[in-house]
Amino acid sequence: MVHNVTLIPGDGIGPEVSEATRRVLEASGARFKWDVVYAGAEALEKFGALLPEATMASIRKNRVAIKGPVTTPIGSGFRSVNVALRKRLDLYACLRPCKIYPGAPTPFKDVDIVVVRENTEGLYAGIEFEESKPETARLRHLVAEATDSEVREDSGISLKVISEMASRRIVRFAFEYARSHDRKKVTAVHKANIMKFSDGLFLATARKVALEHPDIEFEDRIVDNLCMQLVKRPQQFDVLVLPNLYGDLISDLCAGLVGGLGLAPGANLGDDMAIFEATHGSAPKYKGMNKVNPMSMMLSGVMMLKYLDEKEAADRLENAIAAVIAEGKDVTYDMKPNGTDAVGTSQVADAVIRKMREAK
Repeated sequence: MVHNVTLIPGDGIGPEVSEATRRVLEASGARFKWDVVYAGAEALEKFGALLPEATMASIRKNRVAIKGPVTTPIGSGFRSVNVALRKRLDLYACLRPCKIYPGAPTPFKDVDIVVVRENTEGLYAGIEFEESKPETARLRHLVAEATDSEVREDSGISLKVISEMASRRIVRFAFEYARSHDRKKVTAVHKANIMKFSDGLFLATARKVALEHPDIEFEDRIVDNLCMQLVKRPQQFDVLVLPNLYGDLISDLCAGLVGGLGLAPGANLGDDMAIFEATHGSAPKYKGMNKVNPMSMMLSGVMMLKYLDEKEAADRLENAIAAVIAEGKDVTYDMKPNGTDAVGTSQVADAVIRKMREAK
């Protein structure tokens, strides 16, 4: 079977890691017809839009996409293209497995955590009010009338919105993932001791959903305590389910436990659509240098193969990546203890393809 897949190369180092990933996916035994489209800074330059309609149409048609990292300016300008994709396509679940492969550069052992992040609400919902604007003044007056609290006149305001509906579906997703992947425990992460009406609603909803899944152990953790527990004894955790912002932060922390963002894959999933992506940024200073680790996007490709029911191809590719990591010879600078004798992005792809051929 030939799979029609949208490929978004991305910005900065994106085209290099995307090309490396395309090569190993094609060598896995699965068959693809790629629809190459663009998003981000390059799309803005070429087509005058960060997220061209042709890109959205391709994803909606194929229902599956894989993308390299895209560039988003910090502090000003346009909002994240990634956030826009997730909201427009209702890709409400961000799935980020963080697993140690033998040979990865980490002092930890036996870490295998899956982060399930709510993708559409919270502080990333994009409901913001700029300092000194008339609508911000109206909101400040409403807050003063409703709560007897004052917001400074020189404030910018972001709203944190958590609904019962979105909380229920992300927690159910986490439990269903745990059940289908033979996971034993789901941990709901929150700050309900302080934010009682937003995080409190998330926690209350999680507890209700947990009652529907008595075969899976359930617990909850306050997010700051979770951070401490993760760096002390991460092996106690299995599946973490979190509101949007916490999920973003904790997934990076967990990536650090297993060797860095170069080894951390990601997927954004809706009910009938999925985008798989590298979890790191576009690192424009390394553009065109054939230097960065492509394994985050390659492992995201493994997730995509599983989503497409190409289990044998997924296992073949993952085993080859694991073999390259374990051997420690054909890996990039971030996976070398002293940073020397590293290979480039394309050479990692060569090594992974060679391992797949040797395993046949």
